[in-house]
Amino acid sequence: MRQAQGRRVSVARWGVVLAALLLGGCAMVTVESRGPAQYVASKRGDVLTTGELGDASREMLRVAGLDPGACQKAIPGCVEALRQVGNVNEERRLATLSELLTMQALALTPKEGLPRTDQAMDAWLQAARYAYAYLFFSPRTPSQRAFEDRQTQVRDYYNYATQRVVSSLFDRWHAQAAAGQALAAGSMPVGGWTVTTELGDFRLPGGVGAPDAVIPASMLAFEGLRSTYRRDGFGAEMVAEVAPSRVGDPSGLAPPPETAQEVPAPKQDERTFSELPYAPATLLLRFEGADLQPVLASQAVTVVPYDPYRQAEIDVHGQRVPLAANYTAAYGLWLARSGFAAQSLRSMLGRERGIDHPHLYLMQPYDPDRRILLMLHGLGSSPEAWVNVANEIMGDEQLRRGYQIWQVYYPTNMPLAWNRSEIQQLVAQTLQHFDPDGRARASRDMVLIGHSMGGVLGRLLLTSSNGDQVWNTLTAGRNLDSERGKRARQYLKPLLTFEPLPQVDHAIFIAAPHRGTQAAETRLGRFVGRLVRLPVRLLDRFTDALKELAGGEADGPPVVPNSIDNLRDSDPFVRAVAELPVSSRVGFNTIIAQRDPAVPLLDSDDGLVPYRSAHLEGAESEKIILGGHSIQESPQAILEIRRILHQQLEDQR
Repeated sequence: MRQAQGRRVSVARWGVVLAALLLGGCAMVTVESRGPAQYVASKRGDVLTTGELGDASREMLRVAGLDPGACQKAIPGCVEALRQVGNVNEERRLATLSELLTMQALALTPKEGLPRTDQAMDAWLQAARYAYAYLFFSPRTPSQRAFEDRQTQVRDYYNYATQRVVSSLFDRWHAQAAAGQALAAGSMPVGGWTVTTELGDFRLPGGVGAPDAVIPASMLAFEGLRSTYRRDGFGAEMVAEVAPSRVGDPSGLAPPPETAQEVPAPKQDERTFSELPYAPATLLLRFEGADLQPVLASQAVTVVPYDPYRQAEIDVHGQRVPLAANYTAAYGLWLARSGFAAQSLRSMLGRERGIDHPHLYLMQPYDPDRRILLMLHGLGSSPEAWVNVANEIMGDEQLRRGYQIWQVYYPTNMPLAWNRSEIQQLVAQTLQHFDPDGRARASRDMVLIGHSMGGVLGRLLLTSSNGDQVWNTLTAGRNLDSERGKRARQYLKPLLTFEPLPQVDHAIFIAAPHRGTQAAETRLGRFVGRLVRLPVRLLDRFTDALKELAGGEADGPPVVPNSIDNLRDSDPFVRAVAELPVSSRVGFNTIIAQRDPAVPLLDSDDGLVPYRSAHLEGAESEKIILGGHSIQESPQAILEIRRILHQQLEDQR
């Protein structure tokens, strides 16, 4: 009996041991299925996307004998421990150190602010330095890791850290400069670090010495722009801002409402062109050292800016790497802050704080080797008319390399003949400034694009008056031998005698009323026309001359046609120039809107401009698009514009 009981106890004990072994074995490894969300999260989730360390860093910490959870609570100690661990993969160590320090820097930086303490700046600089070491001083090159998610993550740690460091450095520099503190040229101490700046070939708008603000492009989101064009790569995407007054931008020169009267005419030596006061920039942090250990030991760093329009890639420690770029942010910021919408309406009506002479905007610094794309907006409009057109063109890499955009901003209340003359002089003066000898490619093969009234002006810029033909047509039957007649000849004949812009070899006319429109004859058109005022200086100069041509009496009210008068299909000037042909050396295309597809094309219109007025014989192509008058912003029109521009580049090869 006792033996039987002993055997039962022994069996029970062995059963317990066996059960423990079986249970322990089952607990070692389990498996579960993962969906697509978990698949992406396991590969790409990290501190920048989830706020937690990514799987790659957690694995590295476990390999090094460190607890990931404890590390996230005591990052400085964990960083030091990971640096001291031997016999681990150096590449993985550097990547994990960069992510850990990015986590620490985020914790030390306000969510909606800048890293203002030296401790926060040190964390960001260390995060960037470890990422820099991983990218360029680990055993494998960036090209050997080109398809790895981990390299993309580490590049993002570097780019984001660079963005935060540069923003904070500028904030510090600006505050110290405002306080009158003397700063060493191009150098600033930050905690234990020495930060220097190396501008190289980078040039700010207008050639000014320092920006007024530096804005991370990643912080900007725009309404009204259909697309944001950028390029992935190395570096922080930023926007350098310069006050409009520093580059001669009239959108920032208007006097305040309480003192505004009339905007004065420009002085003789005052430039009537300017670069945009916002410029795209790609910023790098370059750490001293030619090998891994000197880089990790150094606390000297250089901030280096690049112009993404001019440089797509650079050499970094023997590696050719693409630069990050954002081609939309600076342009969008300029339009968002320009105040063009209100100013262009004031200009059309001739009210205070408008403009009364044309201004030329260079969308990027002048490049002698790129063709110029000259853009002319329509009535009551501004460069905002081209918001998506310009953005889509600059977002196309091939077009971006082949063209530079110049946009004319002109007062749309002025007579067509006056604006045509002023714009021609403006373009000629600007080209003379940049290329006095006229030898650069930019001084030839120019492409002109005009919408609505801008298309009418564009065609006039590309036609000849055939000597005195226009003048004779408008003055037929009039005796101009009187003193007033002589003044008419002196002031007006130069406006009515013209030759084509020699630099343009192609044009695109969009919804342009070349023969006028009956819409300007309607009650609404006449009402708006009566609201338009012309500048006093123009009236003083031309009143008698224009009255003479209009048949007014000497003691009667001034009869001075404005731009809306000129758009009537019965206007004498429009009739006199309607059939003047585009220069034979200029090829051109037309884009015409048709509002109602049920109406026969010849009888159709776009709501304002009839087809018969927009149609031009001799066009290389005529694109009809269903839509209203502002068709230039439609995707179909932009595709057609891009097609034509690509064809122009191809033809010039």
